[in-house]
Amino acid sequence: MANAATDVEIDWMGCELIESVPGKVSGRPIVRGTRILPDAIVGSYDLGETIDELREGFPALTLPQIQRLIEFAHSQRG
Repeated sequence: MANAATDVEIDWMGCELIESVPGKVSGRPIVRGTRILPDAIVGSYDLGETIDELREGFPALTLPQIQRLIEFAHSQRG
């Protein structure tokens, strides 16, 4: 069963780390300069993955980037 907190739609375009490029990942919000969906990072964290595990799984991202994505998402959820 999905975590209710992960069901909230996040407006990622308010985060400085995010861009949307037409034709790249169907224009969905991605981490700037990558093809990584921020929802993948935050969803994995919310399901119990640690920040260190996320860093291993997404080596293109820095620890501060991962922390910022999580912080931004949680601030948007209220």
